[in-house]
Amino acid sequence: MDEAALPSSELAKYWVLLSTNRGDILVEFWPDVAPGHVRNFLDLSSSGFYDGTTFHRVIPGFMVQGGDPDGTGSGGGTRRLKAEFNAKKHVRGVLSAARQGTPNVAGPDDPLKDTANSQFFIMHAAYPSLDGNYTGFGQVVSGMEAVDKIVTTPTGAQNKPRTPQVIERALVIAAPADPAAWKAQQ
Repeated sequence: MDEAALPSSELAKYWVLLSTNRGDILVEFWPDVAPGHVRNFLDLSSSGFYDGTTFHRVIPGFMVQGGDPDGTGSGGGTRRLKAEFNAKKHVRGVLSAARQGTPNVAGPDDPLKDTANSQFFIMHAAYPSLDGNYTGFGQVVSGMEAVDKIVTTPTGAQNKPRTPQVIERALVIAAPADPAAWKAQQ
């Protein structure tokens, strides 16, 4: 799959299945509000970048964070993404881009707003102070029970799980022809 060649309107035809050691997490995307972030996530997933990485930061009532190949929270991909802040709310199940800077202190004038790359987080609960300050680019459509298991894992320093929470594989799949009907059947 050549994500770079796809027009933004075609990106919604793909979902990603994150197979973890705690269960599967299925994600759909919002290319209408964050096409660059969706394209990047699809590209990294199809290239195998996320395979074997961990959720290196988990905070109950907030989020689980992954996408760092080093597993430390300070690594990432080589691309820097331009912020695509949008009106999507950071509620339970939203997929958003992690970036450098002070959490919850951002906005359009933040010099670190364009520092997202491979790291992402999935919201465990709503966190309104992130709205408009981080790029939400998708949502979990199935598998929040896996997120719930990951987020309740005992942690140590910097909220790092004591037992690795592994993304065994990130697989790009075709979205259902009628996502609304698919969701209604779940």
